[in-house]
Amino acid sequence: MTEQEQKQKGQPPVWRAAFFATCPECGAPGLFERGVTFRDRCTACGLDFGRYNVGDGPAAFLTLIVGALLIALALGLDSAFSPPLWVHVVLWVPLTIAAVVYGLRLGKAALLASEHQRQAAEGKLSDE
Repeated sequence: MTEQEQKQKGQPPVWRAAFFATCPECGAPGLFERGVTFRDRCTACGLDFGRYNVGDGPAAFLTLIVGALLIALALGLDSAFSPPLWVHVVLWVPLTIAAVVYGLRLGKAALLASEHQRQAAEGKLSDE
């Protein structure tokens, strides 16, 4: 078994860490403190989440994807049933907020887990 395979043994796969918001090192729950804010450290193994540069990278793609899907659904609903405007407001505003928040949590958790498993770090110039 290579050193990389031994290090990854016990780590959850990226999809599981993302869907269940678990620590990418030990699999303990509780990756987020509140909303879409990461905790400083894992409560179980002490992994420092601050060393990963997740930022808001998933936000742009998420906005485009969620926006396109919800607009398509809203237009389909409007053409099929022609509901009054208040129905659209009551239905789509909370749905948009929920889709963005949970989608952003999923995207950020997947990116953090991916960075951890691939040992991503800032680029460095070699000292040769």
